Amino acid sequence: MNITEKLLARAAGRDEVKPGEFVNCALDLVLANDITAPIAIDEFYNMGATAVFDPKKVALVCDHSTPNRNIDAAAQTKKVREFARAMGIPNYWEADQGGIEHIILPDKGLVLPGDVVIGADSHTCTYGALGAFSTGVGSTDAGAGMALGECWFRVPETIEVIYTGKLQPWVSGKDLILKLIGEIGVAGARYRALEFKGEVIESLEMAGRFTICNMAIEAGAKNGVVAPDEITLKWIEGRSQREPVVFASDADAQYCRTVEIDCNVLEPQVAFPHLPENTKGISEVGDVPIDQVVIGACTNGRLEDLREAAKVLEGRHVAEGIRCIVIPGSHAIHLEATREGLVERFLEAGCLVSTPTCGPCLGMHMGVLAEGERAIATTNRNFVGRMGHPQSEVYLASPAVAAASAIAGKIAGPED
Repeated sequence: MNITEKLLARAAGRDEVKPGEFVNCALDLVLANDITAPIAIDEFYNMGATAVFDPKKVALVCDHSTPNRNIDAAAQTKKVREFARAMGIPNYWEADQGGIEHIILPDKGLVLPGDVVIGADSHTCTYGALGAFSTGVGSTDAGAGMALGECWFRVPETIEVIYTGKLQPWVSGKDLILKLIGEIGVAGARYRALEFKGEVIESLEMAGRFTICNMAIEAGAKNGVVAPDEITLKWIEGRSQREPVVFASDADAQYCRTVEIDCNVLEPQVAFPHLPENTKGISEVGDVPIDQVVIGACTNGRLEDLREAAKVLEGRHVAEGIRCIVIPGSHAIHLEATREGLVERFLEAGCLVSTPTCGPCLGMHMGVLAEGERAIATTNRNFVGRMGHPQSEVYLASPAVAAASAIAGKIAGPED
């Protein structure tokens, strides 16, 4: 079996599972946020539940509209906060105290290799970077999961993605996943697992792996996964008292497709509107003026991402008329970025540094675009109206390209 099949088999209490089978799995964690949790809470009570299956295995993170952008958002957050208190759920955070859900859950040791996780947020697939089966579900499934500690799945087929060669300067995990989505399309892995491997993945730090798995859903995937290795095990040290369960694909594991990407010739990538599959190499972009830059989000809000952006911005200044918003992924990352002098560097360069929030990524707050405006962002989606007005545009790129674009006032690479 491959790693995804092994993860589901273990959670289902089976020796073996095959693609296409339906299995009922025990859950190690159920997640919801300030947008999806209120609906999940309603469904939880509608099914007659009075207590969550395990308070320590439920995480509620208010990060999308927080700090509360308006009265409705405040009411949503209050509902989630009060439910967490009533159920004795210790893993509750609001963005200003904790951070963005897909950053803080791994950082706090709530997800480990071998886990099966569902979250009422599509980018729950992020945790596959740790060697977990992790996938987004609807709020109804999340509500049932909170009550029962179980969820059913159809075992997906798996696409094997092999990155060969050596990463070129300024090429990162963001470029690796954008290149894949550009090749197979936003439906290329629909209800399939994406297993990332190869010499490039084996040498990639965890921040890059999180970014890759975070955007697996943008290719339509049920989940993305990287086999745990020494890098993984070293990263999780001290984060949890639980023991990880490490799986690797068998030598004769079956895959429905294999995609190989040669990183020796891969340059920084940019996804044009209005789909993440509309990718171009930075040398093919041309003259694309911008109005706004967003550096952060669950995709690229880690300390390593901020360091990359700060390296490009050091000693330089954001172009006149450009809004550059930097969003650390968590309170802890914001604090460490301050200690390292990164926040000072951003401010000196003319950036705005925000408290952790998902706000601009989905056009909620902290960077909504007006009609005709154009942004380049390290976020994960660029659908019509994603960051604001339906006649605005969003381009996706790495922190290095986003920072370079802020300086140039148009889409540019760090070596331009």
